[in-house]
Amino acid sequence: MTLLAIDCAASLCAACVYDQTTGKKLGREVRDLGKGHAEHLMDVIATALAAAGKAYADLDRIGVSVGPGSFTGVRVGVSTARGLALALKIQAIGVTTLEAIAAEGFARASDVAPENVLAAIDGGRDGIYIGVYDRFGSVRYDPAIATLEEAARLASREGLALAGSAAGKIAALAGGDVRMTGFEGATADIAVYARLAAGKEIPDEKPKPLYLRAPDAKPQAGFVLPRRPS
Repeated sequence: MTLLAIDCAASLCAACVYDQTTGKKLGREVRDLGKGHAEHLMDVIATALAAAGKAYADLDRIGVSVGPGSFTGVRVGVSTARGLALALKIQAIGVTTLEAIAAEGFARASDVAPENVLAAIDGGRDGIYIGVYDRFGSVRYDPAIATLEEAARLASREGLALAGSAAGKIAALAGGDVRMTGFEGATADIAVYARLAAGKEIPDEKPKPLYLRAPDAKPQAGFVLPRRPS
């Protein structure tokens, strides 16, 4: 069983071909683009497939990061995964950025043995994207947007360790009682996405972007028209 994992949720444009039976990486390609995922993703996938000695017809499943993260990058990754799955008549499975970061946090936490990992991504003006997971991947705190202060209070709970791009600033505010996993990336390694996708059950729904904030465009209250009587 051969799986293709792709991730465009942050600055990286990444693909990994993974053997679900042996748990081994067969080929990978990772490019730090910042922007331009749409222009590079298919070539990144082709390079990973070539490194693995595989063709599209050899794929049995596709895993994709669904965010939170870059709105454009997430849309590119999810739409590509769904399009390939439809064309190849195989299943596509979504993996959230937060659960992947938590999984890498557990793998990197050599000096601590946390019960749970608080995955935290710096969302800029949106705040902090957070989620808490145990070492088996179960959700302990649903993905949400938090202020830095809220994230710091949550991080102070016993048994938690921090991972993700916002870990440093949360720890600085929370003080010395906070534990760190040592991983502070905005997304996990592409092989982590492959492993997580390989271990998931086939979902009833197709993967879709995980958006934690409302759209920027909202109707102004002063321009809302009253309903006409029916």
